[in-house]
Amino acid sequence: MPGMAASPLIFENIRLPEDKFEVHVLEWMIPLVGESMHDYVQRWAAEVKHENPVLVGVSLGGLIVQEMCRIIKARKVIIISSVKSNTEFPRRMQFAKVTRLYRFFPTRMMMHVDRLNRFFPGNSFVKKRLNMYEKYLSVRDNKYLDWAFKNVIEWDRAEPDTDVVHIHGTADMVFPAKYIKNYIAVKGGTHIMIINRYAWMNEHLPKIILGEE
Repeated sequence: MPGMAASPLIFENIRLPEDKFEVHVLEWMIPLVGESMHDYVQRWAAEVKHENPVLVGVSLGGLIVQEMCRIIKARKVIIISSVKSNTEFPRRMQFAKVTRLYRFFPTRMMMHVDRLNRFFPGNSFVKKRLNMYEKYLSVRDNKYLDWAFKNVIEWDRAEPDTDVVHIHGTADMVFPAKYIKNYIAVKGGTHIMIINRYAWMNEHLPKIILGEE
């Protein structure tokens, strides 16, 4: 399950041995009006056709697969660049929940990433990053983005599931590692390490799934 607004392309460089694994990538569905996280996840659970699967989720996708395993039986749940409970949120997100400031986040800007490039004609780093967002952030529906921000900030899981396997980068700025407990550390990994640290994933993820690491 990809991260917020991300397309399955974030997994394009992930290669799991085909003789051991069958991979199915899920794409975001647009939430219904007023749909709760629970109801949304129930719709997702219906898309999982295999029994006793290994569920892997990135960022918001990590929250989704943790909620999904309350509905379907999963052999293992692995989250990447995510959190196991709202106690692992950084203080700014906890503050946004209390004050409900998330309601004012300019989600419409994410719908027009391509237009932002024109404002940085000489900044190659910014243009490269914006081009990456343009490639990988495929869900530009404002209803989805508003729903996603609200349901991340208001996620009500206060007690982490100790069976969840958590892979996290030490340089993640969205969910800083200093707030995270009991995780497999990827040194120097950022929030987008599923894209730029795919070699680490390809080496370690099969072993983690099989319980060999």
